Amino acid sequence: MAVRFSGALKELRIHLCQTSSQSAGVREFIQKHYVSIKKDNPNFPMLIRECSGIQPRVWARYDKGSEKSAALTNLSSNDVLSTIKQLIK
Repeated sequence: MAVRFSGALKELRIHLCQTSSQSAGVREFIQKHYVSIKKDNPNFPMLIRECSGIQPRVWARYDKGSEKSAALTNLSSNDVLSTIKQLIK
């Protein structure tokens, strides 16, 4: 499973709650995939932000400061990965 960040994508931010069931798939995604993604993209800024009680969400920042985001509420780990792949296209 190789995920390469390139092109106009400049930063990826993931916000999640440390304890809520709505963020369970995001926490599992981080445990399963974060290390391999960082190994494939060692210089790419992929930021993980934890905050109690928030809805999980991912933001992708592109050239010229434009951003897109997607909700990750109640998604499985594989669904989180698919959502991120859609944002990096």
